[in-house]
Amino acid sequence: MLLHIGMAMVVYWNEFSAKLFLFAAVIYFFYRIFSSRNKNDEVLLAAAYMTGFEVFSRMTGGAFSYEFAKYSVIGFLTLGMFYRGFHRKSWAYIFFLLLLIPGILFSAINLNYETNIANAIGFNLSGPICLGISALYCYNREVTSQRLQGILLSALLPILSVTLYLYVYTPNIRDVLTGTQSNFAASGGFGPNQVSTILGLGMFILFSRLFMIKNWVINSIDIILLIFVSYRGIITFSRGGVITAGLCAVVFFGIYFLNSRTKQKVILVPKIAGIFVIILLTWIYTSLSTSGLIDKRYANQDASGTEKEDLTTGRAELLNSELEAFYENPITGIGIGKMKERRLEKTRHDSASHNEVSRMLSEHGAFGLLALFILLITPMIYWTKNRSNLFLFSFVLFWFLTINHSSMRIAAPAFIYGLCLISIVDAKKRRSLHRK
Repeated sequence: MLLHIGMAMVVYWNEFSAKLFLFAAVIYFFYRIFSSRNKNDEVLLAAAYMTGFEVFSRMTGGAFSYEFAKYSVIGFLTLGMFYRGFHRKSWAYIFFLLLLIPGILFSAINLNYETNIANAIGFNLSGPICLGISALYCYNREVTSQRLQGILLSALLPILSVTLYLYVYTPNIRDVLTGTQSNFAASGGFGPNQVSTILGLGMFILFSRLFMIKNWVINSIDIILLIFVSYRGIITFSRGGVITAGLCAVVFFGIYFLNSRTKQKVILVPKIAGIFVIILLTWIYTSLSTSGLIDKRYANQDASGTEKEDLTTGRAELLNSELEAFYENPITGIGIGKMKERRLEKTRHDSASHNEVSRMLSEHGAFGLLALFILLITPMIYWTKNRSNLFLFSFVLFWFLTINHSSMRIAAPAFIYGLCLISIVDAKKRRSLHRK
């Protein structure tokens, strides 16, 4: 944790160092994977770290390319499959990846002549392919509960760097408040939607650690971190990531509570009450520091207190245009990347989709509809056969809510979806299997 706090400060003083830190992280994980031959699923640690580091590298100019994190997750997990293969029953996700191919063909046919087809396809398909590869690797992959916590910690550490960077970037939030719209200055000068999403993931991980890790020292540190991360997440004024984190936390606690013994349930009630009070106090402090503007933001009001007509801040219009394209081309779709051109031609606004569901329908047609059905139904079927992963519903919910407000701009929803398919085994049982 201290290392990543120091990293945030160094990057703030010299943003070029972000590239060096990213390069060092890639080399470090390659060394761990090759030296151990991925015996303990080191590729999941690498993929998780790249997922958490993505927004930090983008906001500081440290990314080698805009989609580098997604490509690195794909690369690490593919390398992991080279060492340890994938489960033979994960064929549904192979089918999912094959369903993306027709969209590539129609994209080549329908895109304008001056459009860079490779860039258009790479930008729009990197997220779904990242998801497919993550699901393939993780499906019924046996890991211990401690290992899963290590994977989540690997994603959390660079998120802490993001948080500290935001504190030093805008130490006084009142200086940059201009209204109730999403605030770029409070988000490190970068997209508030992406920053809110990754901080929301950090909030959820910290919340879950309060129940999964039984150590009062670590829990105390996590509570402090949860307060700091939650505050910065809320004052981005981008609601999607914060609301997603809250709903995922509620679902996780519900599953955890139902799977606990009676004695544990008695302890859990005052514990969750205490956490609720801490979150409430954090919200009150945020409200005071923003002069009440954050309350108006979540009440869908402008700075004067007048209710805004569009709760979705323009997303409904984008959604309707994509559904319209699907109705006109229900079988084949209009091709990958074509929706952006179509919107530019009709409205003269060069707007990218915020909703991966409607984008899949408009650009992939019936193939996209079937692909989405696979993604929704497969974890549910898996849950009926293997209920060891208490995070399954929370991770699926994080994926689904995130792609509905932020599409798949970052790798987080794709990788987190993959983790829902992991099988949690007892550490003693796993050691016994390795000896055999």
